[in-house]
This record gives sequence, structure tokens and C-alpha cells, in this order.
Amino acid sequence: MGRSTITGWLVSSGLQFKDWSSNYKLFSQNRINNDTLFSVIRQEVVKINSHQDQNIYAHMDDTLFRKTGKNVSGAKWMRDPLGPPFQANLVWGQRFLQISLSLYKNQAVLQSKSIPIDLVHCPLPVKPKKESDETKLIEYKEQQKKMKLSKIGSERINHLRENLNDDGHNSRQLVVSVDGSYTNETVLKNMCDNIIIIGRIRKDAKLFQIPTSNEIGRKRIYGKPLPTPEEIRQSNEYQWQEVQAWACGKEHTFNVKVLPNVRWRKSGDKNLQLVIIRPVGYKLTKTSRINYRDPIYLICTNPELNINKLLQAYLWRWGIEVNFKEQKTFLGCGQAQVRTPESCQNVPAFHTAVYSILQLASNVENLSELPRPKWYKKEKTSGPTTGDLINQFKAATWAENISIDYENFVNLERLQRSRKNYANPSVSAAIYCRN
Repeated sequence: MGRSTITGWLVSSGLQFKDWSSNYKLFSQNRINNDTLFSVIRQEVVKINSHQDQNIYAHMDDTLFRKTGKNVSGAKWMRDPLGPPFQANLVWGQRFLQISLSLYKNQAVLQSKSIPIDLVHCPLPVKPKKESDETKLIEYKEQQKKMKLSKIGSERINHLRENLNDDGHNSRQLVVSVDGSYTNETVLKNMCDNIIIIGRIRKDAKLFQIPTSNEIGRKRIYGKPLPTPEEIRQSNEYQWQEVQAWACGKEHTFNVKVLPNVRWRKSGDKNLQLVIIRPVGYKLTKTSRINYRDPIYLICTNPELNINKLLQAYLWRWGIEVNFKEQKTFLGCGQAQVRTPESCQNVPAFHTAVYSILQLASNVENLSELPRPKWYKKEKTSGPTTGDLINQFKAATWAENISIDYENFVNLERLQRSRKNYANPSVSAAIYCRN
């Protein structure tokens, strides 16, 4: 109950009167192997999607866990990503990098569910004091290069590719969708084989054609310069084409411009595919005017990837943002009051693995659901939400101790209305409150 701390886990499990030292040592003394724990989840997700598509779709992004203690390992003053664009707010917290895999039922245009399969702590190095010698300053700058998010992100993607190869998926390509902060030279030039990166670029990026072989002089990497992505979007020389993709709960028709076989200095001699997405109009109300968001400029390291799969894979990246919100709100990931470097890495990773297993459990067919209140509206096409799964888990684990039959839970108050012993309201309150 309340905050999701290790003490709260013990109390919720009824272990508050037993020795709790082993539970803390489980994380502080590295008695849990996060790679082995996430490998079970990764193998299950890939197994479910093995008959649907030869590609494995992943998404990578970083997040911020806010903290209050000044002695917490890896906690620093960092920019608040939820702050307004006109004011850079600073918050005290830790930064983590996460990779999620898309779980879908078939290759049709539909919504996928993102399952986290990796979470690593990315602490910033401690800056030396002004009176420190020059050697410490040099070491600090070297640590900064090693602990950059793009550097760690490149290593985690390659680590995922190695794990997939060990699982016997050498022939399947790994398609990773990232945002603009990871579409850079550090990531694009250090990828292993069978990895496709889809990321956003600037609208004024300088692109080039593939050089021709009959040019005089040394072998060139870049050909003639091309217009910027913004100029290509405004030009009539490149035609728009319609692509169907799933976004925002339904199927949409997107207008895109595709320019294959281009090169960019950040990717070196790799051939890229440029995709420009026209913004889709929307209304705040039925009577308001049509609004438009900014266009999207994407590059793909595979110029032959189908545009339908490319666009749908990038739109599925929204699932990792949903993961972050649900991990922090429903399960309280990052709320544990731990300080040591081992615990700061292991506790959120364990929390994320529990969330992933909970999401995998919802993939079971004919999953029974608790009756919902009459005021709750639910689309017929949508599956169980994370709140539904948590309530279902509480009902399954607490039903025996509370001694209540959940099949007749809704009518229990009406059946006992004429009796002296009324239904205990604390039972409903206990089921409603979150962990």
C-alpha cells in the first residue's frame, strides 16, 4: 500500500514480522541477474511474434526518475523533460535507458503492445573540484564520453542483437525506432549486422546522393548535395503517396514522401532512406477549426525496407512512452528508497521485469476479467488495461485470505442488505487501492 518501496512490498506480502535482511541483500549484493531475468521475457515475446514477421521491432528511449535524497547513487541535477519549452527547469533525479519489444498478433494494421526487455542505470560522472589536478579532469572527460546516453544506447542495441543471435534468430533483422537524440554518429556508425535504425532528423539536415563510379579522382563517399528535408517537403518534384498505419486508437491514412538511396555525414558510407510524413489534421472539438502538428522527417538505415512496415514500426514507438508512464504511476518504479549503486540498478530493473511479466500475462486467450463499474466505458476492440491486470492479480492473490467469492462480488451488498451483517466496505477499498 502507498509508495512502492521495499518496505511497502514486505508489508503488502504480510512479511513485516519476519526477518527482512535477505530481501534488501537481494538487490544490494547483486544476488539477482537482470540479464537472465529479462532473457525469459525477451524469448517469450520473440516466440509469440515468430510466425508473424521476420523482423523484430524494438524501441529505445531514456527516462528520468525523480529523487529527493542527495546521497542517492547517480542522482544529479538534470533538465526536466516535462518542463515548458520557454523555461528549462531542473530536477534532481536519475536517468535510465530502456528498450522495449513490440508484441502484436499479426502483420495487419493494428496497435501493438510494448514489452520492456532491458533497463539500465546511466549515471553521470562526478565532476572534480576546481582545485583538483589535471589528471582527474582528463579522467572526468573520458568518463563523460563513455557515459553518454548515445554511447550506452549503441552498446545496448548491439547487446540485444548478440542475445538474439544466441537465441537462434541470426536471420531475423532487428528494427529499432529511436528519437532524434539517438539519430547521431555514435549510434549509426557503430551498429552490428542485421540492425535497422529508424530515427528522426532535423528539417535542415544536409543530405547527398550516392556518388557515381565514373567520377575522376579518389573514391568519393558523398555525391551531389540534395535539397534539405524541408525543401523536399515543399517541392512539387517529389510526389506524395498514401500509406495506411495504426495510430491513436484507429487506422489512419498518412501522406508520405520517400527518397531512397541518400547519404548523410552522420552515417558515413551507409545508404539511407528518407521519409517525410505530412501532419494529420485534428480537431479539439467538433466545431473547432482543424489544427496540424509539425511534419516528421525520418531516416532508415535500410533503403529497401517497406514503407508500410517502416511507418508502422515508428508509430509503435509510442508504446515505450506508455511503458514509462505505467511503470511510474501504476507500479511506482523509481520510488524505492535505495542509495547504493547496485540497488539503484537492480530495484528498478526488477520492477520493470515484473511489469513486463504482467503485460505478457494479458496475452493469454480467454483471460477472465472482473466486472467493471457501470460508469466505466470501454471500447470493444481494446484489451485489458494495466489497471485491470493489477486488479485481477489482487483478486487472485487476496481472494483466499479475504474469504470472499468474486464471482458474486457485485451482488454481495444486495444479498446482505436485509441481514444484520453488512458487507465490509474495507474489502472494496482494499481492492481499489493501488500497490
